[in-house]
Amino acid sequence: MKSDSSLPDYKTLMKDALLTIDRLQSKLARSQKQQKEPIAIIGMGCRFPGGANSPEGFWNLLEQGIDAIAPVPEERWNWEEYYDPDPKTPGKICTRYGGFLAEKVDSFDNGFFEISPREAKSLDPQQRLLLEVTWEALEHAYQTQTQLYNSLTGVFIGISSQDYTQRNLIHQYPDAYWGTGNAFSTAAGRLSYILGLTGPSLAVDTACSSSLVAVHLACQSLRQKECNLALAGGVNLLLSPKTSMVFSQAQMLSPDGRCKTFDRAANGYVRGEGCGTIVLKRLSDAIADGDNILATIRGTAVNQDGPSGGLTVPNGPSQETVIRNALENGGITPAQIGYIEAHGTGTSLGDPIEVGALGKVFGKTHSWENPLVLGSVKTNFGHLEAAAGIAGLIKVVLQLQHQKIAPHLHFQNPNPYINWEELPFQVTSQAKSWQVREGLRCAGVSSFGFSGTNAHIVLAESQGAGVPQPSSIEGQGNRELSILTLSAKSKQALMALVDKYQGFLAQEATVSLADVCFTANTRRSHFHHRLALVVSSTQQLQQQLQTLVTSGNDRTLSDGEVPTAPHIAFLFTGQGCQYINMGRQL
Repeated sequence: MKSDSSLPDYKTLMKDALLTIDRLQSKLARSQKQQKEPIAIIGMGCRFPGGANSPEGFWNLLEQGIDAIAPVPEERWNWEEYYDPDPKTPGKICTRYGGFLAEKVDSFDNGFFEISPREAKSLDPQQRLLLEVTWEALEHAYQTQTQLYNSLTGVFIGISSQDYTQRNLIHQYPDAYWGTGNAFSTAAGRLSYILGLTGPSLAVDTACSSSLVAVHLACQSLRQKECNLALAGGVNLLLSPKTSMVFSQAQMLSPDGRCKTFDRAANGYVRGEGCGTIVLKRLSDAIADGDNILATIRGTAVNQDGPSGGLTVPNGPSQETVIRNALENGGITPAQIGYIEAHGTGTSLGDPIEVGALGKVFGKTHSWENPLVLGSVKTNFGHLEAAAGIAGLIKVVLQLQHQKIAPHLHFQNPNPYINWEELPFQVTSQAKSWQVREGLRCAGVSSFGFSGTNAHIVLAESQGAGVPQPSSIEGQGNRELSILTLSAKSKQALMALVDKYQGFLAQEATVSLADVCFTANTRRSHFHHRLALVVSSTQQLQQQLQTLVTSGNDRTLSDGEVPTAPHIAFLFTGQGCQYINMGRQL
């Protein structure tokens, strides 16, 4: 018989086992929490048709229900030469309309981004637009280039149009910069290079769902801690009639140039252009850093149509699945969703399939007293293709911020192929307050590519976290005088910035002077051409800015170019007491 000392110590073994189980359970819980942590949207930038060149301008367009569709601009192509109402006519386009940006897309401040004129000439205007809009989004998020340099920041860009390459092939010989100027990969890579970012950097092309898939990948990267900040968005420009010919021949375009989503008269979509970028952080980091949280992304999902009725034919079951997966990923129930920003291209085939899929998910969780509201920004300025998803997402963020649902245009007679009587859905042609009975306002954004790739994002309103007010900083709120510093890379750009500040103060008369100065001084990048104003009130600040705008200069103000910092050297002449490493501590 063995002695008792040779028996296993079951008590110790059980204790160790329980500790191991607790440790593994904690590790699993942390992993599951990380996989579903909400992602904070802390900044946005955009250029959309109708002069929507900022989030504020975009909201003005949405709230007022502006139709931004217009005839094709002369600098793009001569629509009279290419127009024919018969979509079957070879080499012609059945519509003369589109959603175009107000400014000329070939204008570009290449000097600001330190790009030579020769290289800029070969640079796809989509890349130019991305650079400018992303910089604006970072300023909107109070992120400076100095802070971001060499940081683990990711870039995820949806892009699918090659119009500039097609135009160049016709009109000129290739040069050394064509490759980097027109490749999709460098659209993202150039952003990382110029800003000095070291996180993942990639371009996404899944056709019309590209930018929403880019947002999905950015959220995954943040949750996997591949990056600590992410820039996600998309861009699309209409520079050549060739692609419009393709869609016209496929009878996808609306002859009258309007997306009449969910309406009986829906007869195709109208092409549009634009760019949007959002700045993302893990919610826990955004709260810890005191960021201004505009909204949160709670869940994302991507899938494929697979064996549908055709390569470009929407698949209802796949759309239903991607929505359910996004809800599950975000821990949100269908009943919590109050609004859906639909893909909604305005086609007689696509709209009924999409609403049918929404009915499968939300039909039993909503009622006529508490309906699900549907809308589509495509009715305002058309289908932005690779940038369509980010346009819809930014629209939803603005609606959450304003607690208001923008009007859906061109909806007069409901599509008879949609079973409206059995679906507790509402399409509103008028702006309306976004009421919520309990919990947070939540919404979904759908984007479906004609490649068959589907994406859905679930958003929720912010719960009040934001930038610390200047008055919370010691002494800031009690100063009799404040200093406003502005800077730019050229005197012309500096004066343009002065004009923007003057216009802002003219519209926002009650804004805090401390807020304006604090943000300008600490949350913007500083360049060589600088200006400083010492003022005691917003009225005085506005007056001094107006003087600068009117006269172009004022000797009472500090205005000039900062010289390059001098090099500093320490010289030890050998006279007196010397010893090895005597200057090391300096």
